[in-house]
Amino acid sequence: MSEQIPHWLDKQAELNPDRLAVETYMGEQISFRDLRKRSRGMARALIDEGVKPGDHVAFLSDNTPYFPIFIHAISYIGAVAVLLNTRLTAPEIAFQLKDAHISHFYIGKGYEGIADKSAVGLEMKVKAIEELPILNELDYPLRRELPFEEVYTMMYTSGTTGHPKAVMHTYGNHWYSAIASALNLGINSNDKWLICLPLFHVGGFSVLMKNVIYGMSTHLLEKFDAPLVHDAIIAKGVTHVSVVTVMLQRLLRLLDGETYPKGFRCMLLGGGPVPERLLQETSKRNIPVFQTYGMTETSSQIATLGPDYAFSKIGSAGKALSLAELRIDSHKRGEVGEILVRGPMVSKGYFNRKEEDGIYLRTGDLGYEDEDGFLYVVDRVKDIIISGGENVYPAEVESVLSEMPGVRETGIAGRHDEVWGEVPVAFLVTEAGVTVEDVRTFCNKRLAKFKNPAEIHFVDALPRNASNKLLRRKLFHLLDGETSE
Repeated sequence: MSEQIPHWLDKQAELNPDRLAVETYMGEQISFRDLRKRSRGMARALIDEGVKPGDHVAFLSDNTPYFPIFIHAISYIGAVAVLLNTRLTAPEIAFQLKDAHISHFYIGKGYEGIADKSAVGLEMKVKAIEELPILNELDYPLRRELPFEEVYTMMYTSGTTGHPKAVMHTYGNHWYSAIASALNLGINSNDKWLICLPLFHVGGFSVLMKNVIYGMSTHLLEKFDAPLVHDAIIAKGVTHVSVVTVMLQRLLRLLDGETYPKGFRCMLLGGGPVPERLLQETSKRNIPVFQTYGMTETSSQIATLGPDYAFSKIGSAGKALSLAELRIDSHKRGEVGEILVRGPMVSKGYFNRKEEDGIYLRTGDLGYEDEDGFLYVVDRVKDIIISGGENVYPAEVESVLSEMPGVRETGIAGRHDEVWGEVPVAFLVTEAGVTVEDVRTFCNKRLAKFKNPAEIHFVDALPRNASNKLLRRKLFHLLDGETSE
């Protein structure tokens, strides 16, 4: 029999009924007692709509208070929440609705048009989440326990090649991910985690799970907005924020030489290696940066590097969290190979796809461990550029270029070359005055010749996904009308 726990929102409403569960930048505040009441009321409305245990229910919404209400409502029924990326086109959404076997489709305000186009020809109703009544009747069979082995959410991978796949997360996956993070970062009664990553993404969603498992307050933003994040840390008691490098760079510009309040405990930084120059700046201002590695399949972070090792292990993502295991598919320590992971936070697989054989999950990422067992993520397997028989890792070149004064953002992608097979191409967002010659001089001093960009393009912005991670496959779409050599 599967391990079960009392429903986590019931438990928080019992233990911390008046504690703030969710607040928004607009000033709305929801306690754990009220979150439970509204979630159970929505669950009753969903049941009246025909949602049953085991149904796959799609949700397309921005970051609003309806998001946590909805996902807890789904858990009270025992259905599965399929969380859709708000940046997708109608054909992309239509594929996921079919692929995930969706029975019901709920949307947030502003998505009526694209949702109707996506659902054409499918036997499902599209309904606005704001139109669902919050019912008060008590004679509904709502769940009291949560089975760890049961699938709770599905989120699609980004689909860099071929069609995306729906990652199945169980209640246990989310539980153990939150517990592993707590064992690493600790928990204080005054913790408040700011959410600016999209909630349909595992980085944002994982904070909602920490919220209900820890009884921790959250500060919810619709999206990343540097001034709003800055204000929340300075004036609204935020103690934790999850960001990627480009977000942190924008926040530092707003600090203007100052630092954050002493109560600020964690800047959880994902999305790849961090420039040393950025680490030096955060250290100078006493900002606790925790560099981390994770993915949708691991329910968020699975390895983390604390501030104490920021300079002795520059470029490292740290070591596997206490409940996780990690190894490199290579012949010896220090050699680059595919990163393999396992643990109770690792997804049970992909919906409607053949199960992978083996104990470990093959991440598709390349990395190595140093002599002390610290992980260094080199790149995605599919992003490697093979130039003249030599492997060029875009993340390594990006890391070097990000150290150059005047360079704000960097992206490296490979293009076909008749002589070398492939060559690296650089796309840079820079301050005024940076020239192609400056970049070439900088690279020549720090990179082997085969790693030097064959072309350098200056662009206004780099393509990023909803969580601000770089989309290297879209870099060449930027070439029209840009300054380059």
